[in-house]
Amino acid sequence: MENKKFYITTAIAYTSRKPHIGNAYDIVLADMIARYKKMMGYDVFLMTGSDEHGQKIEQCANEAGISPKEYVDNVSSQIKDVWNSLNTSYDKFIRTTDEDHVKTVQKIFKKLYEQGDIYKGNYEGKYCVPCESFFIPSQLVDGKCPDCGREVSDAKEEAYFLRLSKYQDALLKYFEENPDFIKPESRKNEMINNFLKPGLSDLCVSRSSFKWGIPVEFDDRHIIYVWIDALSNYITGIGYDPDGSSDKYNKLWHADLHVIGKDIVRFHTIYWPIILMALGEPLPKQVLGHPWVLVGEDKMSKSKGNVIYADDLAKRFGTDAVRYYLLSEIPFTQDGTITHESFITKFNSDLANTLGNLVNRSIAMTNKYFGGKVSRVESNEECDKELIACANETIEKYYKLMDEYHNADACEIVMNFAKRCNKYIDETTPWALAKDESQAKRLEGVLFNLLEGIRLLSVLLSPIMPESCESIKKQINCDDSALTFGSQNEYSVGEASPLFARIDLQKALDEIAAEQAAAKASKEAENVVKMEEISIEDFCKVELKAAKITACEPIPKAKKLLKLTLDDGSGTPRTVASGIAKWYTPDELIGKTVIVVANLKPAKLCGVESQGMILAADCAEDDVKVVFLENVPAGSKIR
Repeated sequence: MENKKFYITTAIAYTSRKPHIGNAYDIVLADMIARYKKMMGYDVFLMTGSDEHGQKIEQCANEAGISPKEYVDNVSSQIKDVWNSLNTSYDKFIRTTDEDHVKTVQKIFKKLYEQGDIYKGNYEGKYCVPCESFFIPSQLVDGKCPDCGREVSDAKEEAYFLRLSKYQDALLKYFEENPDFIKPESRKNEMINNFLKPGLSDLCVSRSSFKWGIPVEFDDRHIIYVWIDALSNYITGIGYDPDGSSDKYNKLWHADLHVIGKDIVRFHTIYWPIILMALGEPLPKQVLGHPWVLVGEDKMSKSKGNVIYADDLAKRFGTDAVRYYLLSEIPFTQDGTITHESFITKFNSDLANTLGNLVNRSIAMTNKYFGGKVSRVESNEECDKELIACANETIEKYYKLMDEYHNADACEIVMNFAKRCNKYIDETTPWALAKDESQAKRLEGVLFNLLEGIRLLSVLLSPIMPESCESIKKQINCDDSALTFGSQNEYSVGEASPLFARIDLQKALDEIAAEQAAAKASKEAENVVKMEEISIEDFCKVELKAAKITACEPIPKAKKLLKLTLDDGSGTPRTVASGIAKWYTPDELIGKTVIVVANLKPAKLCGVESQGMILAADCAEDDVKVVFLENVPAGSKIR
């Protein structure tokens, strides 16, 4: 009989930068669920990937001085490296720049347009570049993006729209008929009360103000906006095609579970189901909107200097330690936290002291007292009964918690069973039994029970810490995955090999602080331009002119840049994009005379052709002052 399929996906990671440990929680959680489902006999397909289009990426590429494709190739490779460093068992890694994805997304857009679900109109409102999202003013919080809290800018452009309103009632009915569609329950209530019941506005699904995206096939002035592009990966990656889908698609869809962060629940439970309804395809069975991983009380941010990377932790402390921390410390409904101190403390407590110590001493005693071989010995001692009862209760609870994706609670009850096994050692005192030959059978029974408990722990923890559990199974020479206490009759163990060496907390924190300080100093050193001596001929190649600022305005969607119009005495206005918006307003600049590098090769910055640079001075930290001239006519040569 063919195993029942289970198709699970993560949100695809955005390629604006290397993912931090909070971004990595998606794939670790999904991988744990996939491994558990395989353990339960399911035919599992896990898909992850990278989201590679959008204005933010176009800007990042411009700042890096490379093409958007080069930029996303680099970051997508980093994402894969991080996912692999966490021992994740994904079956496919999709990229939204993949040729087959691009072609299918164009077909999807065209199909929706031809059947009237997409129409052309004009958009005017507020736009958040990092979130790639439009908002009406009433949706803003304190005038800022309701999702990320950043500044928004005015946006007005021709665009195509998806008729969300047409499917609103059908989606609400789906919510009512499928009460487990969104987990946790609080996320579902938020979607219904905040979005569906107030009424859905039609969704902007194309952009024309930037170019890095999938072109609309029949209107190449527009690119297909992120939500149709990125969300469609869940079907394009398994062979969906409006003209006829693959056998793989017909086998796997509809998705059994989308694993996503709580910040993108709206897109996956409102926009995505409506896209599928419009395509005439089945909706996903369930969407799990997990909480965030915070650093202390804060979100991770490069500007705050509190970013922790999963692959760095894995290199220092081991892959399974990172997986265990994430899966045991992030509750089902509330944000979890991570600091280096909390990580090391939990490592020592749960992994080194409780689990590692249990395995090491149990195997060592089996080798010492019985040459590594023990058999089952029947006993009616009360502590034996309690240990077995605890094992059975743990297994029963484990199934329920894992089926409901309460992984932190599952980790807790499994680790509690490991603690109960350690308590059993204290109760039975094997070292004392070994001194009395008449207690040999009792000692053998105790050690057998311990090894059987350890075997169960290796099975229960295998979706969470696969490498360590394989090591445990090898050390006890048993790969039996039956979740029943007493399924074995004997054990023949190998040599004990430490699983998790205890970490000196202060020493480790000092080492990390020293490394961070060195990295910061190195980065600062990289930013210091090494001044080489040049000849007078080299200097004469630079044409410096006095230029009067005749107009100045912000550049839409570019918070750092101001667009300056300069009179440089040539009779033709010169445009310069300058990154001084943080320190100057347009009113402070208009009428001032500055020094411009006049023979610099033009560069396009956020849609503006910049024809030079103006001179400014780095003063105190984070303080820039433009060099102004007085009583110098425009066009005067500076030499």
